[in-house]
Amino acid sequence: MSGTDAVRTSLEAIATLLAPARPAVAERTLYAHDDPAGYLRDHADALEDRGIDEPVANLAWIALIDALTENGLLAEFDWKEDPGEIRSLLGRLESRPSVDPWVLFDADEMLLPAFEFLEACGRHYREVGAATAVLDIESDCYPVVIVRAARAQELTALARSAGFTVLSPGA
Repeated sequence: MSGTDAVRTSLEAIATLLAPARPAVAERTLYAHDDPAGYLRDHADALEDRGIDEPVANLAWIALIDALTENGLLAEFDWKEDPGEIRSLLGRLESRPSVDPWVLFDADEMLLPAFEFLEACGRHYREVGAATAVLDIESDCYPVVIVRAARAQELTALARSAGFTVLSPGA
C-alpha cells in the first residue's frame, strides 16, 4: 500500500469512527484528499472563513472537521472561549455521553481558561466512559469531538498514521 493509500485508509477509518451513521462525512473527507482542487472549488466559501484559498497539506483534515461540525459531532472553540460556552456546545453534540458528566464538575472548574477547562472535561468525561479529543489543526482553536473512551487510543493512532495529531486533554 502506498503512503497516500495508507493516509486515505486512515482518514476513512477516522471519519467512520467519528460518524458511523453518516457516510457523507467520510465521502467529504476523501473528496478533499483525492481532489484537493475540486474540493477547494466546491467549498470555497467555507474555506475562505479559515483563510484557505489554495490546496493545503491538511485540507482533508479540515474537510473532516467541517463535515463533523455540520453533522453535530464536533464543536470548535477559540483558545479564550468561556467555559460556559464550551459546556453548552459540548452538551449539544450528538456524540455526548448518555450519562451527564457535568454533575462531576466543581464550581472552580467553571472559571478555568479554555484548554484547562477542556482538560477538566476530559477527566470527567472519562469517569462516565467517554473521552474528549482535539483534532489539532495547529491553530489557536480547539476542534473537539467526543468518543467512547475505549476508542480514544484508536483515534489517536489512526490520526498519527494519516499524519495528523489528536490531543486527549485530561487523559
